[in-house]
Amino acid sequence: MQRRIATAALVAAALALAGCSNSSDHSTRPKATPSTAKTPTLSAAEQRKACVSAWAKVLHENADADQIADEPSVCDGLSGDHYGMYFDGMMQRNGENQDAARECLDDPSCTALPVP
Repeated sequence: MQRRIATAALVAAALALAGCSNSSDHSTRPKATPSTAKTPTLSAAEQRKACVSAWAKVLHENADADQIADEPSVCDGLSGDHYGMYFDGMMQRNGENQDAARECLDDPSCTALPVP
């Protein structure tokens, strides 16, 4: 019985290897080029900061952005509170808008804000 199992395993392995070594289509298959670019690895805090900044940018462009459907790709795969990152992005966007309003109010030639 063990001999049959061993023989079956060898046959299965041989068939699997034979399927991988088909040489008829090597000429049409494109050759893989090794990637020399290294992806920088960011700490968890840096990844979170990048996600929050990406949310701020999304919210500048669309104040009604959906927390799930419009999540920036930089946030994909991050662990942690995604809603918290969304709200932190909203707070960052609000702060940037307040800073821009202050600058405009201090500049007499600024016409970006309606002043009564």
